[in-house]
Amino acid sequence: MDKSNIKEKCRKLIEWMGAAGYSKGYVRRYKVGTEQILQLIHSDKIQSYADVYYTYEQSVSNHWKLREMRSILKAIEVLDLHGKYPDGTRNSYLIPKDSYHSLNIEYKAVIDCFVEFETKRGKTRKTISIESSTVAVFLLRLQNSGVKSLSEITESDILSLFISSEGTIIKGYDCKIKLAAVLKACISEYPVCKTILAYLPAFKEKHRNIQYLTAEEIAKVKETLSCSAPNLTLRDRAMGILAIYTGLRSGDIAGLKQSAVDWDEDVLRIHQQKTGVPLTLPLSAIVGNAIWDYITLERPKVENEYVFISGRKPFGRLQHPASMCTVASKIMKVADIRQNSGDRQGFHIFRHKFVTTLLGNGIPRPVINNLTGHLLPESLEPYLSADFPHLKECAISIEKFPVSQEVFSR
Repeated sequence: MDKSNIKEKCRKLIEWMGAAGYSKGYVRRYKVGTEQILQLIHSDKIQSYADVYYTYEQSVSNHWKLREMRSILKAIEVLDLHGKYPDGTRNSYLIPKDSYHSLNIEYKAVIDCFVEFETKRGKTRKTISIESSTVAVFLLRLQNSGVKSLSEITESDILSLFISSEGTIIKGYDCKIKLAAVLKACISEYPVCKTILAYLPAFKEKHRNIQYLTAEEIAKVKETLSCSAPNLTLRDRAMGILAIYTGLRSGDIAGLKQSAVDWDEDVLRIHQQKTGVPLTLPLSAIVGNAIWDYITLERPKVENEYVFISGRKPFGRLQHPASMCTVASKIMKVADIRQNSGDRQGFHIFRHKFVTTLLGNGIPRPVINNLTGHLLPESLEPYLSADFPHLKECAISIEKFPVSQEVFSR
């Protein structure tokens, strides 16, 4: 890494992006990122692009900001070392993606032990990655604070990761569960993990009432998507129709590949991101036509394996979940539903409506599991609270109970 050359490379990169037709917002984010990089490289501790990233990581916890910084660093490094400008492809990052690479030998061994244990048990790769990455961040914070061994960890060290010195909760139940999963998996190799488990704060799982789409709301959405609404692109329309009529998760819609659409057999062949399990769904006319219209009439003519891509350069794959949330919110705004503060707007609410409609129509659970890609029968339990046709059958009449007339008059 030639520090004296970085400033010039950053300037050339920004100028090239502007001339290549990248959006002003995209170029602006890269300009801000390069300015931050130029400030960081003055430290004597910075000797490589990885050092820049890890230094930045210590002051920023936002996932999307870290991801963007990795992308910017990669572009500068490729330009610096190989003289190449971005070409729109999604190559693997030259900067390691997580905190694992900064851990010492013992902490790395803990993560490795967990990954090996859960892989043998059959846990999905995605779940293992999420849990191990979360714990790697925790361990790195302990390491940076001077706690460099499991045997050195105290209860106050653990509590400081969850609760600030002012008493504010920094991390909650979800992070506690991920840390507990790693510690439990490593007890046989590292008995001290059992002691650390006892240090975890006694957070309780919070159960929230699930918001659902009413019949009137879903009718408005379908009407909006069935016509050519001026504020919706063909891509927005196709993604919304996929969500409503197939119940696919937003990650699977964003990650839908062109090879997954079998036009001859009229089916979608998907490899689910969450479970890693293949899923085959019928390709109905309304879904197929929406995808076809987007591909032939609007999609940029670029080589990309994914069906849905960004509408501006570099025409890359949509970033999930940010892009998906934006599309879902736009559809609901055009349909004039769920515009109050706190209203649930993500694509998962369409999946929820899809499942509860099937349940309400008496479709057997195994069939619903096959259509939604759920692995376990109990996966449908969260949807039962909105299965109103069957919930009404469980209601008990209050005719024989002594209730005063004033109750009903109110």
